[in-house]
Amino acid sequence: MTNSYSNSNNSLLDMKPVVVGVYGIPGCGKSSMLGELKNRLGEEQFSFHEGSQVIASLLPGGLAAFHQASKDEKARLRELAIKTIADDAIKDQKIAVVAGHFMFWSDKEQKYHRVCTKADLATYTHIIYLDTAADVIARRRQNDRDRERPALAAGCLDDWLKTEKRELQRLCRSSGILFVALSQAEKGTLSAKMIRLLLDFKHHCPEHNLLLAQNRLDSIIMMSGLKSTCEQPDTMLVMDADKTLAAQDTGKLFWEAMLKRGFLDACSLEGKCEDPLTTLFSSQLGYSYTAFRQATLLYEQCSDSQVFEEVCRNIASLVKMHPEMLSLLRTVERKRHISAVVVTCGLRRVWEIVLENHGLMGTVKIIGGGRISDGLVVTAEVKASLVERLRKTHGFYVWVFGDSPLDIPMLRAADKAIVVVGEQQARSRSMETHLLEAVGLGNFSPRQVLLPRTAAPHLEASKLPLVEMDSPEFLVEIFRRQYYQHSPAPERRIAHATDRSAAKLLTTATRDARVGGPSLREAHRLVGRYLATELLSDLVGTEEYEIPHVQGHHTQGHRVKNEKKTAIVPLMRGGEPMAFGISDVLPLAIFIHAKKPEDLEVRHLSGLEMVILVDSVINTGESVVKFVRYIRKLNPSIHIVVMAGVVQAKAVAAGPDGILHQMLQGEPKMEVVALRLSDNKFTGKGATDTGARLFNTTELE
Repeated sequence: MTNSYSNSNNSLLDMKPVVVGVYGIPGCGKSSMLGELKNRLGEEQFSFHEGSQVIASLLPGGLAAFHQASKDEKARLRELAIKTIADDAIKDQKIAVVAGHFMFWSDKEQKYHRVCTKADLATYTHIIYLDTAADVIARRRQNDRDRERPALAAGCLDDWLKTEKRELQRLCRSSGILFVALSQAEKGTLSAKMIRLLLDFKHHCPEHNLLLAQNRLDSIIMMSGLKSTCEQPDTMLVMDADKTLAAQDTGKLFWEAMLKRGFLDACSLEGKCEDPLTTLFSSQLGYSYTAFRQATLLYEQCSDSQVFEEVCRNIASLVKMHPEMLSLLRTVERKRHISAVVVTCGLRRVWEIVLENHGLMGTVKIIGGGRISDGLVVTAEVKASLVERLRKTHGFYVWVFGDSPLDIPMLRAADKAIVVVGEQQARSRSMETHLLEAVGLGNFSPRQVLLPRTAAPHLEASKLPLVEMDSPEFLVEIFRRQYYQHSPAPERRIAHATDRSAAKLLTTATRDARVGGPSLREAHRLVGRYLATELLSDLVGTEEYEIPHVQGHHTQGHRVKNEKKTAIVPLMRGGEPMAFGISDVLPLAIFIHAKKPEDLEVRHLSGLEMVILVDSVINTGESVVKFVRYIRKLNPSIHIVVMAGVVQAKAVAAGPDGILHQMLQGEPKMEVVALRLSDNKFTGKGATDTGARLFNTTELE
């Protein structure tokens, strides 16, 4: 499911707006709830619609005329109404919240009939069902003096409600619409739940979800001080939870507990009292982002925060971690160069408590979901992306342990992959097939460990070699220091134009003793423009975006990749003129002056992908190193590019003076861009100081 407003370059015709239906049988409180939401959320980001009123606005005579229309005409008008709401949502860039009807009661036929249309199912992205008790609805209908409603007994209303909810839930599942039913509770509590859901629906999409997961990983790295360095590169163990750390499936245990508490009926599909997750993931949604989001809503609708916490604690007390896994993690606790993180598609809270019970919460961090408050869901794609990020952005050598087909993408992305094989009756039935396919694709050599040792292996040893978790050879392999080799060698991440004719022409004005002040600043600005256009764009890449063509149509333009998420930071004061030239080429980048590293703050770099440090001349490189180290404390994953007019050659060469070369070895996501490299080791002073020449302050130096 895609948030319609996440990409401003999309054509309006390609957008699917977020349209949230508020459903329930007449008398459940939809209209009053809509009014309360409108008052509390306002209409800057949301638009609120009574479905019947929108229909009435579409034809002369309003609802009275609508009621006289034929069945086919009514269906056409209903479809036109929801399409009108969706079109307005796109045009106004708002989230549409619609009070709608799924079924109506027919006095003539003495039964309820469905009025939901194909357009409804194609338009709605989310549906919140007000699961108000039938006796409450009966009283409201009886006491409502503003509307004429058929007098129906509570038993008839209850049958209507259950049928409607079951049918609507089934259709939502087959149409990819997220569905959640909220029971009528204290009025303020229900509206608070609605607001929390709407705010979540407003921005959540696969891209947002992945960003949240990456930010969570980056936060773990930053807060735990796990950044890899060239002296002591780190190894990271990435582990699935259910059926990997322990034999149990905590999701199944959760729903078994809810069944005992009598809550499972509220979450069952088609009235079946079975594990809702089994039903969900065996549907056409499979293990998609939408399916995992729907799982989160199932947890939300069946339990409040207190019940959820109680059940999670009870489940955690039942979980028995594999002794081999527990021993491995306890050893990790004693090693400074190796760390572990659990990435689970299951319940984050359960596994937090499990690790807490074993005294490992200080050692092992968890990325997972379960509730709206967790913010994210973990899919197979998310798992693989986080492993890639650990390797290529943070510089870790990554071991992955997993047991199911959902883990195969992250197993493939790892440096070392270990398939955990449990007892035959409890493990994934399709894992062998998926493993054979993955191994057959090449460039993938996983091994398997049997937990317990009596478990039958997945495949023969020639295709999936066996290892023992507690064997000395295996432990030595895990705990030896690994020197990460995924990023290019330092010398390949230095771009300069020393021998190019353009560099010779641009350099002339910067070295001419007669040029100073505004003229010299303009010369440096031209250097910045050239480096950004010619070298930076090649180094970091470009991206397309839509522009109006001079002939009247639209075409694709190009800009430096992640321009909108880039900060240009001139090292004051010598770097400012060149930084202005870079800014000319990257006009969407933010511009932050910095005289010392501490001038940069977390908020400056939050949400950014790249920071460009700019100086006119780099001699030893010590100043730049201080900035890079400080930035890494603020944002451990951001791409850093150092740009300068002149860089002293020894600073970027291997050897005792190669400070920048040494830093590049430990920084897999850092580059240096220079107009030229110079063998001349000279520090300007007074009339020869570049900063003084740029600003006509040579007499003051």
